[in-house]
Amino acid sequence: MRKWLAAFLTLVCALACTGGAMAQAYPTKPIRIIVPFAPGGTSDVLARLLSPKLQESLGQPVVVENKPGASGNIGADFVAKAAPDGHTIVLMDVGNLTISPSVNPNLPFDIIKDFAPVTIISYSPHLLVVNPAVPVNSVQELIKYAKQNPGKLNYATTGQGSAPHLAGVLFAQRNGIQWEDIPGKGGAESIVHVMSGQADVLFNGMVATLPNVKAGKLKMLAVSSERRVPTIGDTPTVTEAGNLPGFVTGSWQGVLAPASTPAPVVAKLRNEIARIANLPDVREKLVSMGADPMLNTPEQFSAWMKTEQVKWAEVVKKANLKLQ
Repeated sequence: MRKWLAAFLTLVCALACTGGAMAQAYPTKPIRIIVPFAPGGTSDVLARLLSPKLQESLGQPVVVENKPGASGNIGADFVAKAAPDGHTIVLMDVGNLTISPSVNPNLPFDIIKDFAPVTIISYSPHLLVVNPAVPVNSVQELIKYAKQNPGKLNYATTGQGSAPHLAGVLFAQRNGIQWEDIPGKGGAESIVHVMSGQADVLFNGMVATLPNVKAGKLKMLAVSSERRVPTIGDTPTVTEAGNLPGFVTGSWQGVLAPASTPAPVVAKLRNEIARIANLPDVREKLVSMGADPMLNTPEQFSAWMKTEQVKWAEVVKKANLKLQ
């Protein structure tokens, strides 16, 4: 018994030392941050904000690569199949990942089994905005106009099955209105669709959308957070302006690595990202853009993904939504 216990303790110590050495050595080559959307969206803005400081602290080049398509699933699949060594990670709206299994049963990856969650970095509520030419100035006016003109309005999304897409579906369900989605390849393209008049309405992350509101290119009606956001003054929430209790949607930006990435490497990535996001200048920038820093643990992130997957599966089932 004593011999067995001694051997076991030796093995545990060896594994601990190996894990520590692995984390200390990482990274040994450039890190690729895959953003599975076109440049200019929330994920892209955040990746380019963090990457220079991550490069400085880790001592290796950190390169942001955009791989848009399929509501983020193309880039996510690329990372799921990458070497599990922490040198290829994805930064994306992880809300999209939790929705994808419900609208696309043929995904080439499993969101729970094929990724190692690192951390959610921030939550950015959706802004509900319209093209300035749309003759409404409040959520109630939008609902009334949509009901009086069934099928006339459409809304832009970052792709079918994306978080902005499901926000529009949920809004329509809760209000009994009919409209169609105009899919794009990311937040930046969906914003252009509305500003150009190709689409009328948009739910999109505050980080990428607010600058265009301030420039007068979009008309803001509400914010989809639980409470009002001080940085945008007296803008009401969708819940209060539309009398829609519990209407909370948004952009949860998170980082994931391929499954089987060693826990010490995941921990080192998470700790560095958290440290950088909490630097006064970075935190101030995030808040000014409308992002609320979260920085949870890999375990909390994993639990959140499972809960969100169940939540959106119910919305998708009610809408009988399938990818076209």
